[in-house]
Amino acid sequence: GDHRVELYKVLSSLGYHVVTFDYRGWGDSVGTPSERGMTYDALHVFDWIKARSGDNPVYIWGHSLGTGVATNLVRRLCERETPPDALILESPFTNIREEAKSHPFSVIYRYFPGFDWFFLDPITSSGIKFANDENVKHISCPLLILHAEDDPVVPFQLGRKLYSIAAPARSFRDFKVQFVPFHSDLGYRHKYIYKSPELPRILRGLKLVA
Repeated sequence: GDHRVELYKVLSSLGYHVVTFDYRGWGDSVGTPSERGMTYDALHVFDWIKARSGDNPVYIWGHSLGTGVATNLVRRLCERETPPDALILESPFTNIREEAKSHPFSVIYRYFPGFDWFFLDPITSSGIKFANDENVKHISCPLLILHAEDDPVVPFQLGRKLYSIAAPARSFRDFKVQFVPFHSDLGYRHKYIYKSPELPRILRGLKLVA
């Protein structure tokens, strides 16, 4: 979407080199999308970047569904002791089940008898979890969570809940964990946080430890 391009422009103006890609089965990439495959794709791209970045810091940024891929990736990187310099989660959820239950598309169905069985159980039984709430317990690098209070796609409370899970996690004891809310009056909703004039200042704090 155009909002992604605008974010890339902001990051580039701050001196960051932005590398982005289409997961398998998305955009121009071939293949069939799956949680495991998308995570593998992200790992491959990270290793490619790391091999060419020298001593320069490498940050992982995930937005919306991409936060699930990002935490899967960073958990794996931390487990193999090659963490990124920081993880940024924009408009994240706790796990795909809670997000699906909270998504506006499900609002007219969620109170029907059998909603969980008919809509939610098939998601998890097919191996799709995107368990951000579990992954953050195994991540050991600075974490920044950005969320707009008026987000109509991923409810604000899911981002705050994820922060409340991450902040006390032992894996973060030596690292900064930060939650930055954006007031609903700003109108940033699900994908316009890049418009915030405070974003450069917020990102400059990524190098800080706890």
